[in-house]
Amino acid sequence: MKVSFLVPPVVVGTHPAERSSGCTSVVYATPNIYELQVAACVEQAGHEVRYRDCINHAESIECLLENENTTPADVYMMWTVNLSVDNDIEITRRLHAVLPDAWVVLLGPGATYFSHKCHVDEHTIVVHGEPEQTVVELLEKIDKGEEWQDTAGISYLQGEEHKRTPMRPLMKTLDELPVPARHLVCDIEYRNPKLKLTPYVTMVTSRNCPFRCIYCVPSSLTFAREIDYKEHYNRKPPISFRSVEKVQEEIRMLHKQGIRAIGFMDDNFIWNEERTGAICEVMRETGILWGCQARVDAITENIAKMLGESGCRYIDLGVESFNDDILGYVHKGITSEQIYSAIRLLQKYNVPVKLNILIGTSPLETSQTIKDTIHKAKKLKVNQLMINIVSPFPGTEFYKTALENGWIENNEYVPTDVQRNSILNYPHLSAREMEKLLFRSNLSYFLSPSFVWKQLRQFHSWKDFTHALRTLKVKLFG
Repeated sequence: MKVSFLVPPVVVGTHPAERSSGCTSVVYATPNIYELQVAACVEQAGHEVRYRDCINHAESIECLLENENTTPADVYMMWTVNLSVDNDIEITRRLHAVLPDAWVVLLGPGATYFSHKCHVDEHTIVVHGEPEQTVVELLEKIDKGEEWQDTAGISYLQGEEHKRTPMRPLMKTLDELPVPARHLVCDIEYRNPKLKLTPYVTMVTSRNCPFRCIYCVPSSLTFAREIDYKEHYNRKPPISFRSVEKVQEEIRMLHKQGIRAIGFMDDNFIWNEERTGAICEVMRETGILWGCQARVDAITENIAKMLGESGCRYIDLGVESFNDDILGYVHKGITSEQIYSAIRLLQKYNVPVKLNILIGTSPLETSQTIKDTIHKAKKLKVNQLMINIVSPFPGTEFYKTALENGWIENNEYVPTDVQRNSILNYPHLSAREMEKLLFRSNLSYFLSPSFVWKQLRQFHSWKDFTHALRTLKVKLFG
């Protein structure tokens, strides 16, 4: 069976959604490792797979439909996030206008949460939560002409009735999964401004995070898992890991393929010193530069030393605020002193730090607390600072609280780009005020002489520089 994974053009709205993090518009091209993982499973099951990225190839809807009408697939798959839901629904309608017998399968958090909305017709199927096993079983049944409606983990439209099958259990270990099908996107040159080296790929060694931050939407796959699991069990799902041996094996394979930089996309990369040390050792051995995301309370002296010696060239720390009352309100589980301690250790071992600030996470937030947090972050002279506005994502505790208190504009969630827009209004702090604070803070930070000089010193080529310049323009002005 022919299966086409589709990153569709924009026909609703103006900016393409970034589909691996899932809560922003595209700033720079990032491989969707979660979708490529599903594609690898589909290939392993014996299907003919292609991957069509209309965004990175600047392909119009007219071109897409013309080409698909000429060489159609049997099944089209789209990884749908909140920001892309309306666009993907319209793409589904247009595909079915020219290919009425083709199946469209929607995956990801947007499809999982807005499943009823995504049930466009009887040839559209939504896969909920963790998708790999569900997709393989579903395709097998469709291919054999068997009844597919009893496949666990899906929903669909039957007549005018929305049908939902039982939840599929989550995978306990990720070792059974094949290596992501990166060869499907080998014609796209991905670059990460934090690493500034190519060829660059992304990689995942675990799924989910056990912590209780009330606003948190981690990676798009984790969010899909959480939405589905919480609906059935009213708690966060368990963490799934790949074994260290499998992680090391994939890193060595990527090294042989000439990969020079890896961004680890785990919601939380650092779990303990033993696991971290084993991965750091293979990174040091291969000489691949890399980066990851971690919590500040995971940074010990030993771990900071491991990171520094193994080529870690960025670590994303989600600190959100330097105000301890706000950190307590959002159940962040850290203190401002722990933030300072982690940064001191990382800087001691020359590990570049990126601080992530999230404004508006609490009704305790004011214009002054926002300015104070940003001022303190700038004083630390970290390598990068990213500031976003919190969004009350459905499925989070923060969404329920915001809805109950009337903080959401028009009492209705609308997907927004957290890099620019807000739908959150506190009695003392409006969405427009937060947007202005965000824009001015970004402008003063990214155009400051110290930031510009620090970045200029790290470029390896003119191409790297022009890519970063385009990225900055999109980041600031859209």
